[in-house]
Amino acid sequence: MQALLELKGIDKSFPGVKALCGAALNVYPGRVMALVGENGAGKSTMMKILTGIYTKDAGSLRWLGKDTAFSGPKASQDAGIGIIHQELNLIPALTIAENIFLGREFVGRFGRIDWKKMYDEADKWLKKLNLRFTSRRLVGELSIGDQQMVEIARALSFESKVIIMDEPTDALTDTETESLFRTIRELKAQGCGIVYISHRMKEIFDICDDVTVFRDGQFIAEREVDTLTEDKLIEMMVGRKLEDQYPRLDNEPGDVRLQVDRLCGPGIHNVSFTLRRGEILGVCGLMGAGRTELMKVLYGALPRSGGSVALDGREVVTHMPQDGLLNGIVYISEDRKRDGLVLGMSVKENMSLTALRYFSSGGGRLRHKEEAQAVLDFIRLFNIKTPSINQTIGLLSGGNQQKVAIARGLMTRPKVLILDEPTRGVDVGAKKEIYQLINQFKAKGLSIILVSSEMPEVLGMSDRIMVMHEGHNGGEFTRAQATQETLMAAAVGKLHSAYQEQQA
Repeated sequence: MQALLELKGIDKSFPGVKALCGAALNVYPGRVMALVGENGAGKSTMMKILTGIYTKDAGSLRWLGKDTAFSGPKASQDAGIGIIHQELNLIPALTIAENIFLGREFVGRFGRIDWKKMYDEADKWLKKLNLRFTSRRLVGELSIGDQQMVEIARALSFESKVIIMDEPTDALTDTETESLFRTIRELKAQGCGIVYISHRMKEIFDICDDVTVFRDGQFIAEREVDTLTEDKLIEMMVGRKLEDQYPRLDNEPGDVRLQVDRLCGPGIHNVSFTLRRGEILGVCGLMGAGRTELMKVLYGALPRSGGSVALDGREVVTHMPQDGLLNGIVYISEDRKRDGLVLGMSVKENMSLTALRYFSSGGGRLRHKEEAQAVLDFIRLFNIKTPSINQTIGLLSGGNQQKVAIARGLMTRPKVLILDEPTRGVDVGAKKEIYQLINQFKAKGLSIILVSSEMPEVLGMSDRIMVMHEGHNGGEFTRAQATQETLMAAAVGKLHSAYQEQQA
């Protein structure tokens, strides 16, 4: 089959880093090509070369059978290549329709925007994705999942011949994911070629026809998906067998460290639970159930309107994140690039930012050698891939950025570590490294709350599990009691009334 898009022998280097070496990718009409590899394998660099953001050092790019070099994203877009970015590129203050058609508005007589046509066309794309809201809504009013669907609608509106989807389901519910998959099948039927970048193995086997594997910037293989197993694909990605995907540490939790009683705040109502020393409490629930809101109220990033929190038997009040830090409660955000990291600062500055008091001398002077040594220690412990501690963190892969975010929290020497979607957008190899780090600190008595939308992750790593439902505690389960079916029943509210009666 003749490929729509062919990249061969692609090399790309940055100062101190060989990002791609002989990389290759083919995209065929009417087929979905998965592009997989660990964080830092070169997937994002390849996409930036393809769309003209980066210039390749060597190799060839053939588009529709002709050697091509795109001068920038607009040139590749005009040629018929669309991209759905993992990081949202929307303007919250504009409507959905304005975001979808930004820079290519429908213009009527005298150069005036034809608003009716623009909203009607935008509504068609929303309907195609089975979205029930109007395109007149402001993007800033939407949930992260709905904003991701708007990004998808915008990419589809270009009617491209090839569409690149970078972690498109990262913030989507199961229903939204199925709507996306239905659209992908329609695009395939129309002869569109799709590049599907994802760390979610199940999705690759559900929706993709072919898979290209990158490892350390190099092309490893192109295979048809139905010739592979999940274990074999993971082995190709990481270069070794990955035994025991969820390496849970089985130890006996200690005394109660955190006691939360009838906590209330934005989006949460009368939530009570406990957390012990050396214990992992998994927290799951449907999108919008109040998982993140609960954690932010605990940490002080959202206001508390009722209830109490006690740490080691002492009541604590958190009006702001600084209060959480001072009391030993650390929150690692699900959105590391917006809330967790300062992308223009270095690895060292990001990691030590909230722990500078430990490196301060009298008069507010920093002990820079101690700070740098502590950062180096965490880089070694976490196996963070960076040329130096002074590397700008925005240049690291997503998995390495996530490790820095977690290391920053641990550098403050917390008693309670809240990890909100700690492995979102992280490859299977880096996921296991993060799980093993979690186990190390669990063994030392750290109390951990693991918030995740991935049910296997919650089941695999948690000692106990709490399910959130519409801002309430919808049920708690021991490891022995918890199954995917039980947790889903609690998440949709089937067990809520019975659990509330039991608590009363």
